[in-house]
Amino acid sequence: MVELFISAFITFFVVIDPPGCAPIYASLTKGATGAQRRAMALRASAIAAGILLVFALFGEKLLGALHIELDSFRIAGGIMLFLIALDMVFEKRTQRREERAQKIIETPEIEDVSVFPMAMPMIAGPGSIASVMLLMSQNEGLDRSLVVLGALAAVLLLTMIALLAAGPIMRAVGQKTEAVITRLLGVLLGALAAQFVIDGLRASFLA
Repeated sequence: MVELFISAFITFFVVIDPPGCAPIYASLTKGATGAQRRAMALRASAIAAGILLVFALFGEKLLGALHIELDSFRIAGGIMLFLIALDMVFEKRTQRREERAQKIIETPEIEDVSVFPMAMPMIAGPGSIASVMLLMSQNEGLDRSLVVLGALAAVLLLTMIALLAAGPIMRAVGQKTEAVITRLLGVLLGALAAQFVIDGLRASFLA
């Protein structure tokens, strides 16, 4: 169970990327008061948690309704995660996030960023949704499912803390250190994504 928790925690941490969300959130909320920043951080984390919980509990039934095999979703999800990993290694993911943040900043009528873009797609994005569905499908049983959900809750808690402390984190870490961490996490995510694809292909050919 400990190994499952660590594996799920690493997967969620790499995909959701709390340290990467912090600088974007800081730039999006420059004109907000401290109370407004805290409220939006809490709201974004809660909304993202709700979205991911729904997909964790009912994602497999949704696939069944759409007549999509679980192994096909494993392969597609793995490919999607691998593309995210490539973006992280070559810093394209960070660039897109910054461009999205700049567009929001340049639109003055949008003040509350907790739902968009923070809750979705930055926290509960395609990668995190695919990850939680894949991990829940691979770990059937109440005890193992609770471990996966516990790992997700731990990462979401860290994400909320990162958003609340976005300003101090940016001053302490610096852009160069963040870039190094992002690349290392991208390599790790690439390996995990490859494993998802291998599992899906193996199950398909052995079925």
